[in-house]
Amino acid sequence: MSAHVTLQARVEQYLAERRHAGFELSSMGHGLERFARYVEQIGHHGPLTVDLMAAWASQAKGGRGDRATSARQLNLLRPFTGWLRQFEPTTEVPDEAIFGPVPGRTAPHIYREQEIIELLAAARGLGRSGSLLALLRATVIETLFGLIASTGLRISEALNLYDSDVDLQAQVLTIRQSKFGKTRLVPLHPSAAQALARYRTQRNLYVRARPQAPFFVSTRGKFLGQPVGDRQIHRIFEQLRKQLGWVDRGTHGAPRVHDLRHAFAVRRLMLWHEDGVDIDQRMLALSTYLGHAKVTHTYWYLSGVPELMNLIGQRFEKFAVPLENCDE
Repeated sequence: MSAHVTLQARVEQYLAERRHAGFELSSMGHGLERFARYVEQIGHHGPLTVDLMAAWASQAKGGRGDRATSARQLNLLRPFTGWLRQFEPTTEVPDEAIFGPVPGRTAPHIYREQEIIELLAAARGLGRSGSLLALLRATVIETLFGLIASTGLRISEALNLYDSDVDLQAQVLTIRQSKFGKTRLVPLHPSAAQALARYRTQRNLYVRARPQAPFFVSTRGKFLGQPVGDRQIHRIFEQLRKQLGWVDRGTHGAPRVHDLRHAFAVRRLMLWHEDGVDIDQRMLALSTYLGHAKVTHTYWYLSGVPELMNLIGQRFEKFAVPLENCDE
């Protein structure tokens, strides 16, 4: 790197340019910042090399990640290093030769209805100590997981809700600047709206209600009323998952919070199938509701999730049987 401009400064410049063009770059932004810190920590000077990038990518998940994880990390650097060459011509751009191509999407854990019931019950159990803040904490966690399961929100979208974004009279959520920088409205089922109303009433006993205050709040000491952190939610979920002893039916190694979103989408598609609805006609509506950038991302469920692959197989059999009975 140039002695006059640090790698961190180039990362900030790149992200600012891309975000100005309308790209959110959340995952890439975090990845590039981690890479810049790594380069600084090891005291690297000079051009960025493929060997340097591979060493960083190999440390993903504390060095416990597989080749697929390393491939994804390295993939984050390709657009940036290509851009950087205009300032640093000797910058190397990594290809797929090191860890192989980035794998496609892998099958999620699709929660059964009983598992979701058990998860919410376990969340309620977090308040068993009886203290007021423990009861509030349990309500926050139960309501958050219930909302994701019943609407398919991304966890970041749920945690970023302001109180004013939750209109329980109209029974609709306003999701602002989500993953792809879009804002959308998410209608609520009446039962979900009732659960959110109960939560809001209990939360307001401890936290002063303000339109621009976070809807889901932290309950930890001096952080009471502040936005609840993503890491804290994942840590609590892991605790409850181990307590429930679930067996993973996906390919991520263990059920995840994000799989509640996938389970919502799959359950909706299966209900439409059972009702005899033309799924193709409903795909655009589901894609919009979920906030997908492309409807093809929604169609992935039909081929990437075993539960829906079974339905496709059944539909194909109904189509194929008459053909088998036809004379040639």
